[in-house]
Amino acid sequence: MRIGFIAMSGVRAYNEELTKLGLTLPGFVDRNKIIASLPSLGLLTLAGMTPDGHDIEYLEIFDIKDLEKLPGPFDLVAVSTYSAQIFEAYELADRYRKQGVTTVIGGPHVTCVPEEAQEHCDCVVIGEGEAVWPRLLRDFENNALEPLYTSFNENFDLADSPIPRFELLDPDKYNRLTVQTSRGCPHRCEFCAASVLISKKYKQKPAGKVLDEIHAIKKIWKNPFIEFADDNTFINKKYWAALLRELRDEDIRWFTETDVSIADEPELLSLMRESGCQQVLIGFESPSEAGLDGLELSSNWKLKQHDRYKSAIDTIQRHGITVNGCFILGLDAHDTGVFDEVWNFVHTSNLYEAQITVMTAFPGTPLYERLTREGRMIRKNDWARCTLFDVNFQPALMSVRELEKGFRDLAEKLYSAECTQARRAHYKALLRDLVKKREEGI
Repeated sequence: MRIGFIAMSGVRAYNEELTKLGLTLPGFVDRNKIIASLPSLGLLTLAGMTPDGHDIEYLEIFDIKDLEKLPGPFDLVAVSTYSAQIFEAYELADRYRKQGVTTVIGGPHVTCVPEEAQEHCDCVVIGEGEAVWPRLLRDFENNALEPLYTSFNENFDLADSPIPRFELLDPDKYNRLTVQTSRGCPHRCEFCAASVLISKKYKQKPAGKVLDEIHAIKKIWKNPFIEFADDNTFINKKYWAALLRELRDEDIRWFTETDVSIADEPELLSLMRESGCQQVLIGFESPSEAGLDGLELSSNWKLKQHDRYKSAIDTIQRHGITVNGCFILGLDAHDTGVFDEVWNFVHTSNLYEAQITVMTAFPGTPLYERLTREGRMIRKNDWARCTLFDVNFQPALMSVRELEKGFRDLAEKLYSAECTQARRAHYKALLRDLVKKREEGI
């Protein structure tokens, strides 16, 4: 059987002003280009679960309009996508079905709206694909494919994860490859549309399996840059202390996402730097306490961290690890003053990088459910605007246009060459000062 694993890739911005801005301000899309260029770890993992004897191919499609003909031929096509690309994924699946190719679609979007997806494919996978993929393949070979497979009644253990088929990739196409060490997050942020939508509990992959995946990557890329594709990496501090000691010998560079609690772990920060950590992304979300209040639904955890934001940034960066601070614009407590607040915070905190996004109501999130109840979603099922850059809801304390313009103007300032160079120059000066103090024994 010939199987095609197809990832819908690329950065999306519905707003033409933002698209043009990206052409003139490379810093605006630096992180998003990185995200767009990452291969689909989910599909590579399913490829790793596919029994020998099948002919498999991994493909990425950035714009379906560029396709003169469909890749193939295939007997079965598995498509993975996010909300912003879902209509292109549906069009792709429709075209394959017209050719008689069986199509399967999975991912966080269709997990939340499976009925919608079923109109465009033969089979929808809800939740974790690893839990159902072997059975799905057997059913297909026996002409007994079901229209829906769900992992939510399964108990998939990350210890059973296969090594993703990294050898299907051309490493020259990517600036980093991904490894997942955990799934889920103990925090419950209203806006979060990450792996909490496909895994109902926090899971940790055995450290030995993580090392095996890194070794598999090193077979195709000698000194790789790895992104640990976790929602919140350092939840289990003991686990990571042991793993980082192993990583010191691997000669890799790496990036991940975490929260401010990592600043409380000096030993862990030292191990991170020694093992090749270049940067951590931390979701600060808002420079004001009002913006954080109620954002984390379980214990208001985000609000409780606000007073330590700047000291945490300083602590982490003094360990030689840069911080990319992420801010969400358009939270319910934000009025038009938030744009200056973010600007001032970035400069007074000496963040190395800043990432700004628009609050986005993704399907399946508590935010989407609340804004729908309140009648604040602008258009029904407007998935193409689920880009993190476009406004798909009515803000509470400003107009849609004010949010769009404020976002654009702030991006112009933050990502100008002058401001970017100033942030990086400050960090380099900090490192020089740290080296000097070490040499002087201070």
